[in-house]
Amino acid sequence: MTDVDALAQRACGLVQEHGRVILGITGAPGAGKSTLVEQLLAALRRQPPPGVGGDWLAHVPMDGFHLADVQLDRLGNRQRKGAPDTFDSAGYLAALRRIADNGGDTVYVPGFERTLEQPIAAAIAVPPEARLVVTEGNYLLLQWGHWPQIRALLGEVWFVDMPDTTRRQRLVARHVAFGKEPDAAVAWADGPDEVNARAVRETARYADLVIGSGDPVS
Repeated sequence: MTDVDALAQRACGLVQEHGRVILGITGAPGAGKSTLVEQLLAALRRQPPPGVGGDWLAHVPMDGFHLADVQLDRLGNRQRKGAPDTFDSAGYLAALRRIADNGGDTVYVPGFERTLEQPIAAAIAVPPEARLVVTEGNYLLLQWGHWPQIRALLGEVWFVDMPDTTRRQRLVARHVAFGKEPDAAVAWADGPDEVNARAVRETARYADLVIGSGDPVS
């Protein structure tokens, strides 16, 4: 069972007396990253580090850096949506650099609307007082392209692991919930999602912490 309060204590330990730290949460599609982040942020709000208050937390999902469908169509990548090269990894890197530098301005980053399956510009604000920024995404530990530079900006990266059978069931259910027909949902989970999952599983060895999420979160 994953003890979220213990994870929150570890995250609090990353927060330094001054400055800002970025915590990365990664794992294969459907592994439960977003659920864990939601529960982690709730626990952190209940138990901030000593002397830290106000708007000290921020959440920056990598999903906001999906290329819009119009760009995927232009590139011929629509049927590979979700693969590493269907994200604006350079833009994600630039945004995380601004966040890490904390120049005193609010940093606006795109969000992602799952109903539309499209990024939404400037949907998320990282205020200057944010001390811990949690970012989540599948590819934070990839060893090529912009991803190693992204990893270098992160204080730690935690890998969320889940049994493949459970993870696939969750993926299919999610695809159906957001509009795919059941057969199409299964085909996508067993096709593009599985290709991406294999690439992500190979990166678990580089994580600072591997979290088994097959059990309920306490």
